[in-house]
Amino acid sequence: MRRLATLALVTTLAALPALPAVAATACEGRLGTSRVMEVQAAGLQVGTKHFPQTLDLAEGEVVLTFDDGPHPGTTETVLRALAKECVRATFFLVGRAAAAHPEMVRRIIAEGHTVAHHSQTHPMTLADMPFDKAVADIEKGFASVDKAAYGAAGPHPRVPFFRFPGFGSSPALLDYLAKRGVGVFGADLWAGDWNPMTPEQQLELTMTRLDHERRGIILFHDTRAQTAKMIPAFLTALREKGYHVVHIVPAGVATAVAPN
Repeated sequence: MRRLATLALVTTLAALPALPAVAATACEGRLGTSRVMEVQAAGLQVGTKHFPQTLDLAEGEVVLTFDDGPHPGTTETVLRALAKECVRATFFLVGRAAAAHPEMVRRIIAEGHTVAHHSQTHPMTLADMPFDKAVADIEKGFASVDKAAYGAAGPHPRVPFFRFPGFGSSPALLDYLAKRGVGVFGADLWAGDWNPMTPEQQLELTMTRLDHERRGIILFHDTRAQTAKMIPAFLTALREKGYHVVHIVPAGVATAVAPN
């Protein structure tokens, strides 16, 4: 696994005033977020399930990511579990879901997580669409998420992080996003939660894969009830096995929600 040392700057949690402070005493004995990695998005293509390189993570470090939300019921359950363990994650949101549930998007950000992008309609796959239609779906997704999160959308996505639905990229679309300064995330391992299984089976599968890899970007779906039910036990397993959570944020970008 090749790791990118030049694309990440490690900073302390307290150095990011845009994120709400978490009292140290409230997080004693919890898994916690061990460090924040400030990532330069331009030229970024990481996650060894899709690309030859990944983030510069030490052994035992993981980045938690959730796709396809927000989704009423399951997303809130995931957020409660993360808050209980003082853990921050990255949510790759579908634009139409964000537009339907802007209050949930704002809650994700208010609780200190990173909101990123996963297209407007989640087509499977963008690479199979005509280029102009694929670009339009990506751009509409940027705008929908930013409007839900911040009240308005500008010419560039506030958080320039994107994940292709189904990892369905093409050289032309990757080049387009690179020119837009948008970093592309794959994953290093996943829970396979698009397949029906019990939370216990999913936990065993995920931990087996993680114990083999020992680090990486992990892909979950906060739309899946089995995942939402599994997350508390998963976070406990991370803590008990000595894993550390790294929170990724875009370099030099203010991501606080707009006032109501």
